[in-house]
Amino acid sequence: MESPLQCSQTTIMIIMTEYDPAVPDLEDEDDLDGKLNYKPPQQKSLQEIQELDKDDESLAKYKKSLLGDGLVVSDPSAPNVTVTRLTLVCAAAPGPITMDLTGDLTKLKKETFVLKEGVEYKVKIHFKINKDIVSGLKYVQHTYRTGVKVAKATFMVGSYGPRPEEYEFLTPLEEAPKGMLARGNYHNKSFFTDDDSHNHLTWDWNLSIRKEWNE
Repeated sequence: MESPLQCSQTTIMIIMTEYDPAVPDLEDEDDLDGKLNYKPPQQKSLQEIQELDKDDESLAKYKKSLLGDGLVVSDPSAPNVTVTRLTLVCAAAPGPITMDLTGDLTKLKKETFVLKEGVEYKVKIHFKINKDIVSGLKYVQHTYRTGVKVAKATFMVGSYGPRPEEYEFLTPLEEAPKGMLARGNYHNKSFFTDDDSHNHLTWDWNLSIRKEWNE
């Protein structure tokens, strides 16, 4: 039989495995699982985790610091993960470059977002966790030019618990391509998924690399 200390340590490992955000990284999706040899943990609901070792006062305080009191959503049919917007964060941009992901996503196909060639930027994603802990969130982006895939990247977002406030995930700094051959229009297909292969959101959007912002 496990001692109370062993039981508490087991619970802490479950919580940290479920909740601890991963370090942001950029990898090709095909190589990612092979490099990490990663197996997702068994999914546990928020209620199940809160019930673990509930008589251990110190552990209860620790779990509350990680999970809070749990968020009860007013609409039980609401998705567990809601992706609200994506922003291209660029200090050199003349204005915000933000796409709203809560409305009609087909409208994004009619818009074109602009980056000046050679500028440095990051991608910021805002999302909410409404009900249960989600393990191994990933942002995947496929990039096409004239119908041909030219790039694919996977950003490890991490594992998060429910709370009323939005989370923000910021990718590492990137540089927009530059040169005459790099300028032009690109089509991106983005996915927000997790370890359990749940596709929380898929959307298409267009990016134009230009010599000048207002070209």
